[in-house]
Amino acid sequence: MVAVSGICPAAAAERAPASPPAALQEALEQAVADGFPGAVAYARRGERESRTAAGLANKASGEHARPDHRFRAASNTKSFVSTVLLQLEGEGRLSLDDSVEKWLPGVVQGNGNDGAAITIRQLLNHTSGIYDPATEPEFFAPYLERHEWGYVYTPREVIARAVRHEPLFAPGGDWAYSNTNYLLAGLVIEAVTRHSAPSEIHQRILAPLGLKDTSFPLTDPAIHGPHLHGYDLKGRDVTRFSPSYDWTAGAMISTVDDLARFHRALFTGKLLRPAQQRELLTTVQFPGKPAYGLGVQREDVSCASEPDTKPISAWETDGAGPGFMSVSLTTADGERQLVLAVNVYDLGADLKKEPPIPLATGGLMKAQVAALCD
Repeated sequence: MVAVSGICPAAAAERAPASPPAALQEALEQAVADGFPGAVAYARRGERESRTAAGLANKASGEHARPDHRFRAASNTKSFVSTVLLQLEGEGRLSLDDSVEKWLPGVVQGNGNDGAAITIRQLLNHTSGIYDPATEPEFFAPYLERHEWGYVYTPREVIARAVRHEPLFAPGGDWAYSNTNYLLAGLVIEAVTRHSAPSEIHQRILAPLGLKDTSFPLTDPAIHGPHLHGYDLKGRDVTRFSPSYDWTAGAMISTVDDLARFHRALFTGKLLRPAQQRELLTTVQFPGKPAYGLGVQREDVSCASEPDTKPISAWETDGAGPGFMSVSLTTADGERQLVLAVNVYDLGADLKKEPPIPLATGGLMKAQVAALCD
């Protein structure tokens, strides 16, 4: 649902780990002690891979978390969507500088919104100014108040709700994270290809890379196959939750292995042509705002407490939504990776501007250091 950059920032290692896998296991065990029922992770250094887990996948049954457990990937979905649009540009079927109006006539109009003034690129890098109704508590009332876990929003319903609100700023004038941008991006994929956005993601990414544990549900509130259960801060199981409202902004389900394989291919240039790879990694520059590219963002991972120590540059995607939070980090040289998922995220707290995860995040911080730092 939302970007979680900054929720689990990297911190200094208190001591040099004996080995990355052992240090990562210790970090996940601390995350469980911090208050997350379970945690799963994949890490890679060069060709050396490690997978580990700690805690519980299901508090009711006592099932232990395993690295192959599925979880809601939430906004990690956005990097799949931007990859498809960049591939379409590389094939000459669209330009990222095309207007939204060109492909979706009349969809973004009214109350100061003008699709003719917004480009596909501005959707993907969140500089469109389009409002996000998924920031409103009343938007989630069917789920959180009435407990209609299968309640369905269509993408066009969400977009119509967004454009009833004035834009946050003129297109290109600032940066603001909005899931509406990626719902529109999904509709652009469908307008260009005349296929569903999930089918294009499957054909172009999931099938070629063999991501067999990654899926794109439309309305089914269940997670099928081996999976983590997701919880809110009161310990309530919120695993069943319709993904419809999130669609191409965050409906996908995956595993740490599948996300790692996708991002390894993406950040090493195996999915995009050189020109589009450059566009993917071209970040916006607004004071105080993230270095956001096209569905991905650049992060500096601190590995030591000394101020003169140079941080490690990494590319990040992340995701958070009912019951789950995850982050994927790939160093700029492509040599190291971490994909980490935990099974607490309290959407109700988030909507109230309260911390949506346990306040102690030392385990999450240590996991980043263990995976990415020397």
